[in-house]
Amino acid sequence: MYEAHFGLSGKPFALVPDPDLLYPSRRHRRALALLEYGLSSGAAFAVITGEVGAGKTTLLKHFLRTIGPEVTVGLISNTHASLGDVLDWVTSAFDLSPPARDPATLYNHFVDFVLQQYAEGRRTMLFVDEAQNIGPQMLEKLRMLSNINSGKDLLLQIVLIGQPELLAELNRPDLRQFAQRISISYHLGALDAEETAGYVLHRLSKVGGRRDIFTADALAILHYFTGGVPRLINNLADLALVYAFGAESAHVDGRQIIEVVADRQATGLSPFLDLPMPSRDDSLRVILRGEAA
Repeated sequence: MYEAHFGLSGKPFALVPDPDLLYPSRRHRRALALLEYGLSSGAAFAVITGEVGAGKTTLLKHFLRTIGPEVTVGLISNTHASLGDVLDWVTSAFDLSPPARDPATLYNHFVDFVLQQYAEGRRTMLFVDEAQNIGPQMLEKLRMLSNINSGKDLLLQIVLIGQPELLAELNRPDLRQFAQRISISYHLGALDAEETAGYVLHRLSKVGGRRDIFTADALAILHYFTGGVPRLINNLADLALVYAFGAESAHVDGRQIIEVVADRQATGLSPFLDLPMPSRDDSLRVILRGEAA
């Protein structure tokens, strides 16, 4: 809709996770470095958490692209404790076809698969996205799967990606054996104001956008109402481009960001932070000083 108006080759702020648009913030670089270290060091379990919309799935998709053929990867992305046994999920993640679906057969078939990968010089790595949904019983079954080994070599590595509720689950007393096996744990926080501006400019650059499409006050107010959460930044920035397009403006300024937020608040369905509305006439001063007009 607005792409031609702003000279863009695509939508820079689509809500669908796109690893091509991953912004390498300090936190995202650190999370990637820890995942790479966990892979190379043979960590049994790694845990990456973050608030809703923090960019966990985008980060995961980016990391999966970096894994070479020496690692066999399985991904569980639709998690819920009511969707069946964890062994069903695991065998499906690796496209296995066991001769039967009873737990013993599933387990033995998966063990044979992992041992075959090891014999062929490959390790097996299982990623579980939205892992906060699977519950303590499923987590314990994953821990039991991690017992698969051959002498001193760990054959199966498991990475859990989830919201902060996952940490609460893993801190349960009945999961202390699981927690003791976690070698890497990192929480992916929100972006600060400078990183928010960098995030917007990075995404614009990926689709050929000018650096000045968003004015300085627009970027400041964008961070104010999103708290630096990437999904909220995408939502607000995308709508602001629509508003600027409708006004036939070459730029998105602070007043247009405020108008987007005010209009969403009026519907009662605003995902943005419920903060005092800054002055339309002096928005940048208000944001930078942390005041409410």
